[in-house]
Amino acid sequence: MKQLVIMMLVTLMVGCAATGSNLKGNVYHAGQVNRAQMARSIQILEVLPAQVEVDNSKQKQQAQVGGAILGAVAGGLGGGFGGLGGWGTAGTTVAGGAIGAAAGSMVNDKVLVQGVTIMYRENGNGYSSTQVGQPCEFRPGVASIITTEQNETRIQANATCPVER
Repeated sequence: MKQLVIMMLVTLMVGCAATGSNLKGNVYHAGQVNRAQMARSIQILEVLPAQVEVDNSKQKQQAQVGGAILGAVAGGLGGGFGGLGGWGTAGTTVAGGAIGAAAGSMVNDKVLVQGVTIMYRENGNGYSSTQVGQPCEFRPGVASIITTEQNETRIQANATCPVER
C-alpha cells in the first residue's frame, strides 16, 4: 500500500509538466496559417542557451484531479483489504482522495523549459530573439525570420540536432 502511494506521488510530480513545445519557432496557431506574414533572411551571429518560463496551471489542475482519484482508489483498497468495514473503508477512501489532491497541488504553476537566445544581424542592426528550442537547432549563418504579430518573431531552425541511438 505504501509503495502504491509513493508510486502515485512520483507519477504525479514527474508526469505533469508543460513542455512549451507550442512556443517553438515552427509552431503556429490556427489563426496564423494561410495568411501572408512578413518573412526575411537574417544572419545569426550567436546562439545562447536560455530557459523559458511556461504556464503549467493546466497540468497542475489535472494532477490534482488525478491525484484525488488515485488516492481515493488506493484509500478504498487499503480500507477494504485492511478489514475496516464499510465506514472505515469510506473514511480511508475520502482521506486517500484528499491526500492525492494535496499531492497534485505540489505541481508548480510555472515550469522552465529549454530555450535559446538568438543574436542576429539585420540591415546592419543587432537584435536578439528568445524562443523555446534546443541550441543544436540553430547555428551561425543565414536563417529565416517570420513576424506573425507586432514584435513577435519566429526564427526558423537552420540546423538539426543529432539523432540519439
